[in-house]
Amino acid sequence: MPVAVVTGASKGLGRALARALAARGWDLVLDARGGGALKEAAAEAAAHGTRVEALPGDVADAAHRAALVAAAGRLGGLDLLVSNASALGAEPLAPLAELPEAGLRRALEVNVVAAHGLVREALPLLRAAAAGAVVTVSSDAAVEAYGTWGGYGASKAALDHLAAVLAVEEPGLRVWAVDPGDMGTDLYAAAVPGDDGARPDPDAVVPAFLRLLDERPASGRYVAGALAGSGTEAR
Repeated sequence: MPVAVVTGASKGLGRALARALAARGWDLVLDARGGGALKEAAAEAAAHGTRVEALPGDVADAAHRAALVAAAGRLGGLDLLVSNASALGAEPLAPLAELPEAGLRRALEVNVVAAHGLVREALPLLRAAAAGAVVTVSSDAAVEAYGTWGGYGASKAALDHLAAVLAVEEPGLRVWAVDPGDMGTDLYAAAVPGDDGARPDPDAVVPAFLRLLDERPASGRYVAGALAGSGTEAR
């Protein structure tokens, strides 16, 4: 069975993606800071009959990242690494003039430094896989200038660039940065409280990620909405 590590898997997109992968027979290593919600997410995935390791912890912790990769090794290897865990930097979001340095530092630590550290830890297993792949979850804020989204957007832009360079340096892997678009998640609610506009459920976005796994297009940056259409061109 193929093996995936999915960070930030206790809720939202990470949880939805874990369920979908498990339904396809993937064994999983799941991570999140909230142990209770992570246990529930793991039970949902395991109900499909696959092996699921749930490790609560912070991806900013190097020892925790090592434990995630070690768990994948015990399951037989690592075919897919999904860096989905994210930090906003401020809750609710704040203009740059009011964004604390500690908040910006936290967003960079979780969204960029931890993702880099996890890739470094996982590369031996990914290189050994028959079809190793890395997915980094991006955002429209990485390419557009939206007020109050500066710290988060800067971290996601850096993550996009990290993924692009990794693709050049590791041509044997597929490295996809994916912008899922707006979703109705706790992360968005924390970012912009009171904005109760209708947004897609994360489950509606998952097919775009699965299409990447099915078709394995070239490494690059993709937008989920475009993947749901007729093409898989990188953007």
